[in-house]
Amino acid sequence: MLKPDIVVVGASAGGLKTFETLVSQLPSDFPAAVFIVWHISPDYPSMLPQILARVTSLPVAHAVDNEPIKTGRIYVAPPDRHLLVESGFVRLSLGPKENRFRPAVDVLFRSAARSYGERVIGVVLSGSLDDGAAGLYAIKERGGIAVVQDPSDALHSSMPRAAMKAVTVDYCVPIVEMGALLARLVNKAIPEQEDNLVSEKMDIEVGVARQDNALELGIMKLGDLSPFTCPECHGVLLQLKEGNLLRFRCHTGHAYSLNTLLAEVTESIEESLWDGIRTIEASEMLMTHTAKHLRDMNEHEAADLLLQKAEDAKRRANLVRQAVMSNEILSQENLDKEIKLNQENLEREIKLNEEI
Repeated sequence: MLKPDIVVVGASAGGLKTFETLVSQLPSDFPAAVFIVWHISPDYPSMLPQILARVTSLPVAHAVDNEPIKTGRIYVAPPDRHLLVESGFVRLSLGPKENRFRPAVDVLFRSAARSYGERVIGVVLSGSLDDGAAGLYAIKERGGIAVVQDPSDALHSSMPRAAMKAVTVDYCVPIVEMGALLARLVNKAIPEQEDNLVSEKMDIEVGVARQDNALELGIMKLGDLSPFTCPECHGVLLQLKEGNLLRFRCHTGHAYSLNTLLAEVTESIEESLWDGIRTIEASEMLMTHTAKHLRDMNEHEAADLLLQKAEDAKRRANLVRQAVMSNEILSQENLDKEIKLNQENLEREIKLNEEI
């Protein structure tokens, strides 16, 4: 009788303590393989396996490419590598980033859904933005189980909230109850259900993450051309629709949720503006230097004209600097915070008026 034996877990901000709490609750005879993706910098070695090994009796280590999958083990994605679950073994890849990250939660979840279908339990924990939502959608599409940390219990609630908007989750619990829940689920027989076949889209997206040639796989069939360009490689983005989810992929394979694309584009505006300031100020310095040289050559009229243009450039640089200072990096999380702040200010104003 089939039981869920593939548990995939993802987190970003606030993930370390959450992972520790979760794995510390898993019994030593846990009859499933656990796979973990945490958003970390690619520039530093990850100590997550060593940290988790201190709080669990289960073997835990960074995943190794092509190693076999064994129950009762915890596999951690190493820095700057996507972690994929294939039938019977693990793959690591340098495939295109998803939602600005490698490893990405969506890649892990989607690959597990493709290979193991209803045997997969997907778990979304604390984190910013919404990596994991599309992956959890893929797990549900293939008949698996969707679990999220209660957003009110998460240090950063954006990832679990986004997952709950994307799919109807099966369980939403605080982290202190997560281990016991997983222990029950992996020992519970999977009810008979219709086969949920792997879609062509899922096949293509897993192939892209595996480093297969995106164009040869048929990535252009995934969606409609959008007016937006990829912040990573500047290729045209395809727009994909899955239930309530709106996502984007470029022809080379980079992928973004709508929320992540908004954050990336508004962040890149600031970088572009600073680049503009640098360029304008460089021209100002060059014109000032040239004017000094012309004055030494007794070409005073040309020198005065260049100094005037240097002043104009200085004014333009100051205008751009003002634009930088007023630029906002937008995301659903930031918008929610602003809405909450506006509501609190409105309530405070109403209360003051009532007291008057």
